[in-house]
Amino acid sequence: MELKDALDPEGRVLSSWTAEGEPCVGGSFEGVGCNELGKVANISLQGKGLVGYISPAVAGLRFLSGLFLHYNSLTGEIPPEISNLTELSDLYLNVNNLTGGIPPEIGNMASLQVLQLCYNQLTGSIPNQLGLLKNLSVLALQSNRLTGAIPASLGDLTHLSRLDLSSNQLFGSIPGKLAQVPHLLVLDVRSNTLSGNVPDELKKLGGGFQYENNSNLCGLGFQSLRACGSGDLTNLGRPEPYGPGSGGVISQKGIPQSANIKPRCDGTHCSLPTKSSAIPIIVGIVAAVAGGTASGLLAFTWYRRRKQKIGSSLEMLDGRYANGWDPLADGRSGGGFSEEVSQSFRFNLEEVESATQDGSVVAVKSISKTSCRSDEAEFLKGLKLLTSLQHENLGEGECFLLYDFVANGSLTQYLDLKSERGGATAAVSPLDWPKRVAIIKGIARGIDYLHTSKAGKPALVHQNISARKVLIDHHFKPLISGSGLHRLLADDVVFSSLKASAAMGYLAPEYTTTGRFTDKSDVYAFGVLLLQILSGKRKVNHLRLGADSGKLEDLIDENLEGNYSKQEAAKLAGIALFCTSEILEQRPTMAAVLQELGASGG
Repeated sequence: MELKDALDPEGRVLSSWTAEGEPCVGGSFEGVGCNELGKVANISLQGKGLVGYISPAVAGLRFLSGLFLHYNSLTGEIPPEISNLTELSDLYLNVNNLTGGIPPEIGNMASLQVLQLCYNQLTGSIPNQLGLLKNLSVLALQSNRLTGAIPASLGDLTHLSRLDLSSNQLFGSIPGKLAQVPHLLVLDVRSNTLSGNVPDELKKLGGGFQYENNSNLCGLGFQSLRACGSGDLTNLGRPEPYGPGSGGVISQKGIPQSANIKPRCDGTHCSLPTKSSAIPIIVGIVAAVAGGTASGLLAFTWYRRRKQKIGSSLEMLDGRYANGWDPLADGRSGGGFSEEVSQSFRFNLEEVESATQDGSVVAVKSISKTSCRSDEAEFLKGLKLLTSLQHENLGEGECFLLYDFVANGSLTQYLDLKSERGGATAAVSPLDWPKRVAIIKGIARGIDYLHTSKAGKPALVHQNISARKVLIDHHFKPLISGSGLHRLLADDVVFSSLKASAAMGYLAPEYTTTGRFTDKSDVYAFGVLLLQILSGKRKVNHLRLGADSGKLEDLIDENLEGNYSKQEAAKLAGIALFCTSEILEQRPTMAAVLQELGASGG
């Protein structure tokens, strides 16, 4: 309870944290997620209005892998004891009122992948020890009051993809070692008092290198930088940068309200192959017609486990939903699962293939009760909304689900295929050009449908579009799964699921600074998908330069062996670039994309 009293001294937010309760029994503790061992593994209290401080008692949660306390009003210093959380991979303390220095002990947190300390009032220098975080992919320290030089030790972070040091009081030169970080995509040092010659190798970052408002920086080949003169410092790869004093203009601190701030939140490469995917249909099959095409309409039943052990009895919530569907009646047909399926319902988001009593092949997906919204009214509200979504390019579902099995799997199966000319053959054949164009148009139609408000259907933002969410049916028609899933899942589970999207580059950059999704967030993810389909590759950040320069041969999948329309490819590449603009306002709407594609909505 010490941690509760520290974070929420007035008791307005964490009233569910009681001395008599158990955080890993019944999912009753606000924002707490547990692992399969019954240990606290995740605390997600972002944006809850916390006004306390971070207690050293947090160090007692030895199994904690995610600590999300951003968008609050926490004060005080970051306790050095936090470094005892050796399993922690995600530490989000950004957008608070934290003061003091960054504890050097954080360098001992070997599992740390994301460190977000931006938009606080932290002072002092950046500890050299942060260079020991070999698994770190994102380091965000912008908009604090940090002084001193940029440690050259940050160049030892071989998995680092985004480093944001902007809007501080840093001085000296940019260490040459930073230019050697192999996976670095974004380096933002804007609004400091840096000086000296910028390492030439940073040109490879293109627009990912942000350096404005450092009047003493110089270098050749960088837009808006002057050429270096004899009086300028030359970056000779010194162990630590040297430079003038720390005097300079301090940028006004504040939480950004526009997406003109352009950090990118990419991480290390994540591979999420899916051997079987599905069009979700939950406990009972209901037919519907949308846009002239028959499509499976979701039927939902919320199961809640009464016991911890496998095979415990299930209870269903009664009620009627869209199209007069009765979950109680249809739910009874979902009990005939194989023993293999019963033994598979152990962890969140588990998915297996099975057959029902009538012989239908389905995919079954289980999400534990602790992952669903604990408030029944909120869950049912989200459930009702999802049953109203009907479109030929949408599939929906989730919480304890039966799916129509889709043999062609997800879009991920068609990415990173070895060329047959290279002597290797893939398990699936590469998509030909007409199929790729049709899939692109289908995805665009599905997203546009979500974004459009119609009678009985509000506008909806998907929030987590990725190649894994695009399912391909036997006609090679794309189906976007997971639409509206965030309405059913608890906030901490939704937030954790975004990590994979961030790592693969689907997450729009403004989310890092605002914590908000808009329809333009989906547009950004669509642009990434478009580049993936054109190139046949999962990782496409480096391909944007080729698309921008018009070098289609560097962008188009070699498996096509030149069998594609160059005019059409150039047009699609241009659309992808607009959709993935760093600046939210420059991205088109999905309706505009559809018009450009020549595809009608539905």
